[in-house]
Amino acid sequence: MTALLSYKHRNIKGTDYGLSGENMIKIDLITGFLGSGKTTFIKKYASYLLKKGMNIGILENDFGAVNVDMMLLKELERENCELEMIAGGCDRETHRRRFKTKLIAMGMCGYDRVIVEPSGIFDVDEFFDALYEEPLDRWYEIGNVITIVDAGLEETLSAHGEYLLGSEAASAGCVVFSRAWEASAEKIRETTAHLNQAMEAIQCGRRFGEDIFCKDWESLSDKDYEMLLNCGYRTETYEKQHFDGQAFQSLYFMNTGICAENLKEAAERIMSDTDCGSVFRIKGFAGNTEGSWMELNAVREKADLCPIDAGQEVIIVIGENLVKEKIESQLNFLPDN
Repeated sequence: MTALLSYKHRNIKGTDYGLSGENMIKIDLITGFLGSGKTTFIKKYASYLLKKGMNIGILENDFGAVNVDMMLLKELERENCELEMIAGGCDRETHRRRFKTKLIAMGMCGYDRVIVEPSGIFDVDEFFDALYEEPLDRWYEIGNVITIVDAGLEETLSAHGEYLLGSEAASAGCVVFSRAWEASAEKIRETTAHLNQAMEAIQCGRRFGEDIFCKDWESLSDKDYEMLLNCGYRTETYEKQHFDGQAFQSLYFMNTGICAENLKEAAERIMSDTDCGSVFRIKGFAGNTEGSWMELNAVREKADLCPIDAGQEVIIVIGENLVKEKIESQLNFLPDN
């Protein structure tokens, strides 16, 4: 069941609340659906801010109770870059309170900029609503909303997934396609059309085309980063949908003993086995046969293993209608009781 209502974001201006814009903390939201590549983008975006000499804070706001992405950002941590986290696994109102409380604490740290990375199923309204409330409205000024969309986005998502795709893009100052360098021109056109269909489905008048940022992230110039740094955000009207219950699930598997090479193969099997449910993403860490840590990042199109300095033996499976027993059998280990 869904409930529909007309919704328009309120544009928050720092100077309206007694502090000049130059004294307020700029805050950016980097959003996007599950597995779109938000963490990878943030590593590059934050590195550019640090190169400019900024003092930044990064707030990881994950769906699940274990935040793998936080570990992936550890290499950024230094004197002028701090990482904070809000773990999931709680009800909506508790999560809202934790989000606001964390932003209040971060507002006292003297940052030039705060970057918020939410989960892939984050309600963008929560970001705007929190910043409209006291005292955050006097401390923070919204800088940018950047939405990451996988250029290889699958053709069909669930109703909830389609809504998230549209609502996350509606307010974006810039939509950035990840893995565009791996996609054909035809696939990019198809994904753009899919995004526009999602916008139409939520009755938002915005449409995308040549304004989508489709560059190879490995070769971005300072000019590219400056454009992203100043892309801002949009205020758009669309119909807000309320979904009953928790459509998305996350399953956690700790201390499995599976090596990275076998984990990659298992992830590929799980992704292709409909008996496991509708799996959107598998992420985690495992040791390889040489004793080094590897990061797994699997979506339906591919599974990648990348070396990482340190990890934790954990596997997280995210999707809809997940069948734990089937997933465990594909991982080929007995679960802890």
